[in-house]
Amino acid sequence: MIPQKLADVPYAEWLTSHDGTWGQGGDHDTVLFKDLDLADLNAAGSRFMDCAFTGVAMEGGRLRSARFLDVWARELRLVGTDLTETRWQDSTLIGSVLAGTRASGVQLIRVVFQGCKLDSVNFRGGTLVDVTFTDCLLRDVDFGGARLTRASFPGSRLERTILAGAALDEVDLRGADLGITIDPHTIRGAIVSPAQLLDLAPLLADALGIKVEEQ
Repeated sequence: MIPQKLADVPYAEWLTSHDGTWGQGGDHDTVLFKDLDLADLNAAGSRFMDCAFTGVAMEGGRLRSARFLDVWARELRLVGTDLTETRWQDSTLIGSVLAGTRASGVQLIRVVFQGCKLDSVNFRGGTLVDVTFTDCLLRDVDFGGARLTRASFPGSRLERTILAGAALDEVDLRGADLGITIDPHTIRGAIVSPAQLLDLAPLLADALGIKVEEQ
């Protein structure tokens, strides 16, 4: 069961409020980040373990190579933030926004996005394992060159989402509204419904160079 409220997070009673200290390579353990408006923050290489974020907005900023381990976030807003080569593990993001975000080379392991909006996010070359996007909007999201294993998108809408060049393994697209770009090899390793397969037929024909014409 995914905790919907901060009070339901397993480590909630041990959280201490953030003291305002950031810096590169910082180490944050059981810290609560609440109602913060941040701009051009440089916290590259930092570690966040058993932390919670609620009502935090970051404009720009560098979190490159940061690690997020067992993190819970609600209404987290990252706009134009550098998440390149970050690692997220056993983490949950609810009602959050990632826009214009650079996340190439990211590692997402057992991560849940619920009711989130991802707009112009670059996941190129990333690794996503056991990642779930539930009731999310993915618009202009680029998975080119990424490896997705056991990812799923229930109730999500994908608009102009690039899967061309990605490697899929047991990726469940059932229940998603698919507005995707693919190549002949992309769909291998995906799970789709019969209705989705019909919708994908024109894309597959185009990717394979098949002309479909009336006689």
